[in-house]
Parts: sequence; structure tokens; C-alpha cells
Amino acid sequence: MSDRGPGRGPHRPPRPFRNWVQRRQGSGGSQGAVGAEAWPVLTVLCAVLALWYAAALLMNLDQARSLAGEGAGTADLLGATLALDRPLLPAPHQIAGEMFDSIFGHPVSSARSLVFHAGVTAGAAACGFVLALVLGIGLAVGIVHLRVLDRSLMPWIVASQTVPVLAIAPMVVVVLGTIGITGLAPKALIAGWLSFFPITAGMVSGLRAPEPVQRYLLATYSATGAQVFALLRWPASMAFLFPALKVAAALSLVGAIVAELPTGAQAGLGARLLAGSYYGQTLQIWAALFMAALLAVLATGAVDLAQALLRRRRGGRL
Repeated sequence: MSDRGPGRGPHRPPRPFRNWVQRRQGSGGSQGAVGAEAWPVLTVLCAVLALWYAAALLMNLDQARSLAGEGAGTADLLGATLALDRPLLPAPHQIAGEMFDSIFGHPVSSARSLVFHAGVTAGAAACGFVLALVLGIGLAVGIVHLRVLDRSLMPWIVASQTVPVLAIAPMVVVVLGTIGITGLAPKALIAGWLSFFPITAGMVSGLRAPEPVQRYLLATYSATGAQVFALLRWPASMAFLFPALKVAAALSLVGAIVAELPTGAQAGLGARLLAGSYYGQTLQIWAALFMAALLAVLATGAVDLAQALLRRRRGGRL
């Protein structure tokens, strides 16, 4: 007597078993996809490290030869090349060691701590980012709803980004300094000036993204301008806002670092870079550069997290 239930094929396994097999196959497939994506990244990373070590050996060889003396062997010479205190091009392990010592070797409140300087720069960049966010969204809303602003402001907004930040930063610092505004405000202003453009451009595109048929549909329901904005234009702009925020977050960090250079600041990654260049501390310079890159990664990661939370709240899409 057969134990197959009604409607079940002659060789079809039970549904719980099929579901378990599908889950296992799906997880294996996803792991394989992750591995396939990771291999190219690791390959490029290994190639960059190999080229970096080769360049460090070539650039630091003369300095190591002068310090090691004429009787030094090849192994000693190569070892000295990768262990100089002030190399022309530090090796990756030297930069990693300098970052480790600067982060964990000093209290966070110490001026020798890289975390302290990163916090100062991150604070200025965050203030500039908030300023750029408010200004960019406000300008975009005005440009979309008022044709006069579209014709008068948009060309000037585009032209504002053609001025090099290295040229305008000293002028902003000097002008604000003459009226008694120093410290965080000039750095935040420069960071906001550099990062408001992608937010404005992205929001203008996003607020204009809804199709005419969608606006006509709301018009048939006698929707007001505020209702069209809240129900149609603003939700549609989110898909454009978050990519713009990623760019703006990185630009605000660049603006904060550049703003620290002409101010003669005693704290911040820009001040760290400037002090390293004055005293020939190349390890300090490269450690500050990598810390700045790490801050940029964290900033874009925070934007990605906010985007994921909003997507989850809106049912899986922006």
C-alpha cells in the first residue's frame, strides 16, 4: 500500500524537505556570490600593496644606503629601507603602526591622539553637512516651485562650484576673522559651501521626478500644492537625495580639512597634515590621510544606514 498522499507526485519529496533544500541552496548561492565579488577586490588590494612596497623600496633606497653605510648587506639594506623614521614613501605596515600608536597609545583628550584630531575635523564636517543639507533642500524647493529662482539662482549655484576651495578658504577665514568669527564657524561654513551643491542638484532632480500623469491624478482629487509636495514630490525625491548625501558627506570632510589649513588651527586632521609637512613627519601625514579616508567611509556608511532604515520603513523601496 502506497504512503503517498493525494496530489503528490510519485517521486516528489515532502514539502518541509524541499523547503530545507531550497534554503540550503539559496544560502550556498549567496555565499558563492559574495565570494565571487570579494575576489576581484582582494586581487586589486594585493596588487596595490605589492606596487606600494616596490615604490617604497625604490624611493627610500638612497636614504637607507646613506644611513646603513657601505658595508651593509642586501638584506640589511632592504630592512633599513622599510624601517626609516622619516621615509619619503612609508610602507603600509609603517602607516598601520603609526595609526595604531596614535589611536591607542595616547589618551583621547591628548593633542597627540589621532582620535582627538579626527573628532575635531568630524565635528566641523558634521556642522557643515547639516548647513549644506538645510540650504540645499531649501534652495531645491524654491527652485522647483518658483520659476524666477530657477532662472536666477541655478546658474549662480553651478558657478559657485567652479571656484577652487583652496582659493576661497583663506578669504573666508580672513573676512570672518575681522568681524570676530573664528573657531568652528569658518570651517563649518567652508565645508557647507563645498557640499551643498550635490544636495541641491539631487533634490531638484528628485522633486521634478514625478510624471505629469501623477500630478494630474492628484489634481483631479483637488490636492493642494502642499499635499502634492508631501504625497508625491517629497517621497519621489528620496531616491535622489541619498546618493547626493553620500557625495556631500565626503565633500564636507574635504572642506573641513582644507579650512583647517589657512586658519593655523592647533587641532584637526588639517592641522595634523600641516604640522607633519613642517617637520618632515611623513608617517604622521599618511596616518592623518588614512584617518580622513576612514572618516569618509564612516560618513557614507551612516548615510547608507539611514537609507536602509527608510527603505525598510517604506516597505522595501524608496
